Amino acid sequence: MSQVLIAIVDDDETVRGATKDLVQSLDYNASTFGSADEFLKSEQVHDTSCLITDVQMPGLSGIDLQDRLIARGHRIPIIFMTGYPDHSVRARAMKAGAVCFLNKPLREDHFIGCIEKALKAA
Repeated sequence: MSQVLIAIVDDDETVRGATKDLVQSLDYNASTFGSADEFLKSEQVHDTSCLITDVQMPGLSGIDLQDRLIARGHRIPIIFMTGYPDHSVRARAMKAGAVCFLNKPLREDHFIGCIEKALKAA
């Protein structure tokens, strides 16, 4: 496998597993986290090449996670996923530097294109 590490943050275990399987099928290393706090407390924050996160989660949202990473000086390319599309949330995420903002269910071709774009930005 490549040295690229893709972190997946989603409170839904099924989504985390499916996303990890897809990322690994592309020959990338993947780590999963059930919350933004769990990711922020991990050592992998420093090694992450791309972050894939849900927008709406208990505790810190994906947008909160993006804000915290920026405040800490981490410029990790972020792909957002949401089951609840909201134009203002999308605009805020993209303005803050998100690579993609995708609606669930994800279209695999769009998702793979976003990963490739994020890794070029890393």
